[in-house]
Amino acid sequence: MTSPLQNLLDGNRRWSAAMHAENPHFFEQLAKQQSPKYLWIGCSDSRVPATQIVDLPPGEIFVQRNVANVVAHSDLNCLSTIQFAVDVLQVEHIIVVGHYGCGGVQAVLDERRLGLVDNWLRHVGDVAEKHHAVLAALDLMSLRNARLCELNAIEQVTNVCRTTMVMDAWERGQKLSVHAWCYSLDNGRMHDLAMHVDSRSALRPAYEQSLQRLLKTPRAQP
Repeated sequence: MTSPLQNLLDGNRRWSAAMHAENPHFFEQLAKQQSPKYLWIGCSDSRVPATQIVDLPPGEIFVQRNVANVVAHSDLNCLSTIQFAVDVLQVEHIIVVGHYGCGGVQAVLDERRLGLVDNWLRHVGDVAEKHHAVLAALDLMSLRNARLCELNAIEQVTNVCRTTMVMDAWERGQKLSVHAWCYSLDNGRMHDLAMHVDSRSALRPAYEQSLQRLLKTPRAQP
């Protein structure tokens, strides 16, 4: 009986064969351990594949994705991922990655009802309310989307930094830094939002510096 997903299974066989041809020991080495340096917290959007867009092979990035790359302190899925990445895998970097043109962000700006996900997007709505004056100053909706995508990534980094797992890691002197990025679907380029936090004391200065840098930009550059 042919699987209804046979095209995906065939693609998997081709990929596996190609990887084996390139490095006969690749899967043997990959199966032995998982030791990524990076935790990627990104949007579920199918157009933003973590390892592919930064040109890294499987095994290099630990990934957590959800609609609009939100880090909520009530989300045990995300918190468990952070805890495992920090305490067990001991990643050195956590990257919150938004992307321009995010549908969840646009739904917030449009005040559009989508269903159950509206409750999740309330977190993005809180970011929009916090920065209402900044967003209202932009005439075009596309620019508001881009700016809110950036602001949301920055705010979610603060949420990551305030988790008990990250705070505890810093308290014990573990090497760990948290960053905010935003990805452009238009050209495939990643934008560094200049928020890099490597200690509890660095959070507030990094947050203020990132916001100041962002707001000095006359318009968002997706």
